[in-house]
Amino acid sequence: MRNRLAALLMAVLLLVYLVLVTQRAVMLVLTGEPVGIAMGVALIVLPFIAAWAIGRELLFGARTERLVRQLDAEGGLPVEDLPTRASGRPLRDAADREFPRYRAEVEAEPESWRAWFRLGLAYDASGDRRRAREALRQAIRLERAQAKAGGPAAR
Repeated sequence: MRNRLAALLMAVLLLVYLVLVTQRAVMLVLTGEPVGIAMGVALIVLPFIAAWAIGRELLFGARTERLVRQLDAEGGLPVEDLPTRASGRPLRDAADREFPRYRAEVEAEPESWRAWFRLGLAYDASGDRRRAREALRQAIRLERAQAKAGGPAAR
């Protein structure tokens, strides 16, 4: 819940920033000076690129949260009994020992979004955030494709 509120606050702050920057950008463009026009255009374009990136991350978070809730309701989330650091993150060695199980699950069922999601959680526990996000994105793609097809949800 705290993360959601923080994300919402950041989105509101971004919106306020966009309004203020757009106002300044229009003022720069209206000067008619080439440098002012260039700066004004940059001030309009760059914040919208940032807004797109933030929106994409918020959507990723919402989709992964939805899949977590679904897996949790089904009893399909991995049991988190790994030893942890003081920060609460799993110890990498312990997570690495569990990792082959999740990789084998994906190899056995490459079209299962559930397997890909659990693999993403295993990558995250092992500290490989880039691969974790790739696996979670694959899980989201597979789940959305299954939902569109209206087919039975693969376990």
